[in-house]
Amino acid sequence: MSLAPLSVALLALVAVAVLVDLCLGDPRRLPHPVVGIGRVIAALERAWNHGAPRARRWRGALLTTLVVAGTFALAWGVLALLARVHPWLALAAELWLLATTLSIKGLADAARGVATPLSGGDLPAARGALAMIVGRDTERLDEAELARGAVETVAENTVDGITAPLFWALLGGAPLALAYKAVNTLDSMVGYRNARFADFGYASAKLDDLANWLPARLTALTLWLAAWAMPGARRDGALAATWRQAPRHPSPNAGWPETMVAQLLGVQLGGINVYAGVASQRATLGEAREALRVTHIERAIRHMHGGWLAFLLLMALAVWIREGLT
Repeated sequence: MSLAPLSVALLALVAVAVLVDLCLGDPRRLPHPVVGIGRVIAALERAWNHGAPRARRWRGALLTTLVVAGTFALAWGVLALLARVHPWLALAAELWLLATTLSIKGLADAARGVATPLSGGDLPAARGALAMIVGRDTERLDEAELARGAVETVAENTVDGITAPLFWALLGGAPLALAYKAVNTLDSMVGYRNARFADFGYASAKLDDLANWLPARLTALTLWLAAWAMPGARRDGALAATWRQAPRHPSPNAGWPETMVAQLLGVQLGGINVYAGVASQRATLGEAREALRVTHIERAIRHMHGGWLAFLLLMALAVWIREGLT
């Protein structure tokens, strides 16, 4: 069984997948496709990431092609096979696969894992919780820096973990959503600008930038639209400020949701991060109208929920327009 892109049926299935993720998250006992994708990437990286820079870049491009195309083909093939057995079996499988591409509950839980001990004054526990979701050193962070790390994580991953998978799911169902997660996983594993991965991960990093380009900008817009229903959100000037400041971020996409969330909260994100003892200066985003506190984490989570809900409604509008034109 095949659902047409941007169709009412596919929109309904994606909406149900959202509800499944909100209720269940990622049960640890169930197999997760992204874990399998990660194992394939790790094995191929060990086998292929060697030799001259030019050879490593070509092998990295081959890795990206094989993993992304292979993920799409495998998902499509499994669903087609199940549809031959029974259409409802394929529908259930596609629903589960779609739910695995979303991280709404997981992202909120991870952020609250920092906020809960931080609100109780337990800095060591909050530092440990933040270390589980960011790459920076957390051992010496105070409340403001712990809150900044959690808020930045929520803002950036609203795209990677929610709206971008929704976008690609509505264009191509579970196979395309899983292909996007393959792109995202490749970038998180090999898309670094260091001696080991600068060449081998070049294609993965560029494809991730391309896959997130439109979803990131749409997410900034939907975060702003949803903020009109949220008392206390600083909406005035947020769109113009995001347009100006987002390009400061070293990522071509992450700056858009981060700047918008910073503007809506009235805080400043960015600054100095420390990685393995080495300080790295990041561009500042937003305006420091308020000092960062633990309460901003929960407010960021509310904006995250508003943003993905408005994003889904925007996609529903696209479906309605498409249906009206056909």
